[in-house]
Amino acid sequence: MDAHVGDTEALAKTAKAAPPCTLVIFGANGDLTKRLLMPALYNLAGNGLLDDAFKIIGVDRDAGSDEDFQGRQTESMQSFTPSKGGEFAEKSLDENAWGWLKPRLHYLPGDFTKPETFAELATRLGDGSAVFYLAVADRFFAGIIDQLHDAGLTKEAGFFRRVVIEKPFGHDLSSARDLNSHILSKLVEDQIYRIDHFLGKETVQNIMALRFGNGIFEPLWNRDHIDSVQITAAETVGVEKRGKFYEITGAMRDMVPNHMFQLLAMTAMEPPNSFDADDVRSEKAKVIWAIHPMTHDEVVKNVVRGQYRAGHMASGDVASYVAEPDVAPDSDVETYVAMKVLIDNWRWAGVPFYLRTGKRMSVRKTEIAIHFKQAPFAMFRDTPVDKLSPNVMVLHLQPHEGISILFSAKQPGQIVKLDPVRMDFRYEDYFEIKPSTGYETLIYDVLIGEPTLFNRADNIEAGWKAVQPILDAWAADAGEVHHYRAGSNGPAAADELLARDGRTWRKLT
Repeated sequence: MDAHVGDTEALAKTAKAAPPCTLVIFGANGDLTKRLLMPALYNLAGNGLLDDAFKIIGVDRDAGSDEDFQGRQTESMQSFTPSKGGEFAEKSLDENAWGWLKPRLHYLPGDFTKPETFAELATRLGDGSAVFYLAVADRFFAGIIDQLHDAGLTKEAGFFRRVVIEKPFGHDLSSARDLNSHILSKLVEDQIYRIDHFLGKETVQNIMALRFGNGIFEPLWNRDHIDSVQITAAETVGVEKRGKFYEITGAMRDMVPNHMFQLLAMTAMEPPNSFDADDVRSEKAKVIWAIHPMTHDEVVKNVVRGQYRAGHMASGDVASYVAEPDVAPDSDVETYVAMKVLIDNWRWAGVPFYLRTGKRMSVRKTEIAIHFKQAPFAMFRDTPVDKLSPNVMVLHLQPHEGISILFSAKQPGQIVKLDPVRMDFRYEDYFEIKPSTGYETLIYDVLIGEPTLFNRADNIEAGWKAVQPILDAWAADAGEVHHYRAGSNGPAAADELLARDGRTWRKLT
């Protein structure tokens, strides 16, 4: 059998093209659209997963025509190719795929806050199915949904109307609840797709297949066999040009209640009754609701916040966070968070989950490391083995997707001497991996009405409920902001967090 049984072309043959609809992108001239959404749509078009009647209407404040919009997007797509010094993984644009998508790009100049914009949009849409993608700052979310509702654009009558909402979904528990309440007064839950691009990663989706599709793993997936879990999302980039956004958000709000807790939930959830969307999302929500709420003293002890200072990266010397554009010179906003989380349920009682995420770190890496309990040492005490290497299963999410298992093996020879060895599975070794932004699966799922990988209202609120005590403690000046050099692995206080428990972080290299 060909090793590449799972390549994207084979998958495209088994997946049907999404039903005809119009994708309306609010914020069509923004960074998200050109960097992630348009390449994802291009990839879907190349795999034949968009209907011939599919079209896009880009909405933004800038004046312009369809031709202007098509030209800007073409220029952006070409700039991502290696031949133009960009990051797009293909050597050049597939003229067939882009040639199919480009004439389907239309533009509507208009103010998001003006009813006339939505009246014109209603005229263009008619009675067809539509997805409204809010690729805009979060301050526009409620207003756009109000305008869609008031213009009658959210009514479904033999066709669907869906809304995709990017993060941040609220800034704390109160604002998340208010936003959920407001949106649910205009839409039903089935119309709302709260997107988290982490959940579009193949390895994230593979966590459930790994756990529940293999008899050798799930029996060990509990407090009797697992010592601890480490979840890491390390970035080499700084805040780039998002200083204003980051000053009111920080690493905690930006990453933990959404990305990090979703990875935790996929790792720790109970087996769902089925792969039905509500069954899966209910089990994920249960885990996040079960996160132990921290007291003020527990926040001081179990949460570390850091901020990068000037340092050296592979790209050269980089500035301190407080020297970034639109950042206050005395800012105490965190660019790094490490925390110890406990889950108050039967499966995970007493098992610490260590989470860390930060910017300007030594490498770009996202992984989940399952540390199993040590085997008894008694039978090895009279051998040269002074300690047993830990058994660790590592789920690699980026930059290379795959799974590693670390275990001990005997060295060849006449004496018993154990050495750690590693068994690796990499997606690219078994499957043909095509260029992907991580949004392809998610956009396709919205188009076909598959909500499994999207956050439900209760899931969002559970995440904010878990971090709210931390935000409250920080607001009361609990704990200091520890500095770390750009290009390092974070502040020393994060190492001390694990050292108190007799553990260490996995090396990021």
